[in-house]
Amino acid sequence: MTAFDQAMARAQREVEAALDRLLPKPEGPEGRLFEAMRYAVFAGGKRFRPFLVCESARLFAVANEAALRVAAAVECVHTYSLVHDDLPCMDDDDLRRGQPTVHRKFDEATAVLAGDALLTFAFELLGEPETHERARVRIELVRRLAAAAGGQGMVGGQMIDLASEGKALDISTITRLQRLKTGALIAFSCEAGAVLGRASDEALHALRAYAHDMGLAFQIADDLLDAEGDPERLGKATAKDAAAGKATFVSILGIERARAQARMLSDQAIQHLDLFDGKADLLREAARFVITRDN
Repeated sequence: MTAFDQAMARAQREVEAALDRLLPKPEGPEGRLFEAMRYAVFAGGKRFRPFLVCESARLFAVANEAALRVAAAVECVHTYSLVHDDLPCMDDDDLRRGQPTVHRKFDEATAVLAGDALLTFAFELLGEPETHERARVRIELVRRLAAAAGGQGMVGGQMIDLASEGKALDISTITRLQRLKTGALIAFSCEAGAVLGRASDEALHALRAYAHDMGLAFQIADDLLDAEGDPERLGKATAKDAAAGKATFVSILGIERARAQARMLSDQAIQHLDLFDGKADLLREAARFVITRDN
């Protein structure tokens, strides 16, 4: 196991322990809601975004508990987006990570409420004094996550995605769509450590540029997996974008050009980390990982 694999596994263990500690237990008359929230959160996943939070925080010697609380908040937002994306009114998926989706395991109304609760719980976590002793830092984290998750971020990207089915989109529109839908939350994950560490504008800009290029590489890799990945390995159906008539990086560029573009973006992302010398080696490995993963 490489140092990167070990770091990913450690972040996964630590953030899952934090989520188990922080999420409400399924008790009381609202217990079904908390059960659905926990089902969604603990259904698996690499916890890649929490890993980015923890590694960006490590650059600035941020306390581990503070980083884990922000990492948990990011994972709650990411999970909420998956729960809602899987709904019949969105992508209408039956499987997520090889398990029944939340609306299949429970029901549609519970899935909607579980997603709502996960989203709002993320901001509760960020707003608590345990996340950072300075209120201004907590406010900045809330502001940045709200922007990443909202209408000019992830939700806006999903709207463009839904509206684009069956339409011919050019590469600039696809890039904007994915920068919002996928890249915005990845960008927040990379910036969060700098915000927690009250880092310089130069450091914050470098991490944002890194996240911008890596986020696009991540999405191109996702498109490639949808086009040629193994459904059993992925834990979900493949070729859905083509079936839905969605324009993707692969449909516009073709498989080989898309793969080359992902490699170029990964290399660019790595160059943005020169400011941090060897301290950012695991983040450099993350940029390579996103284009070589198989699920």
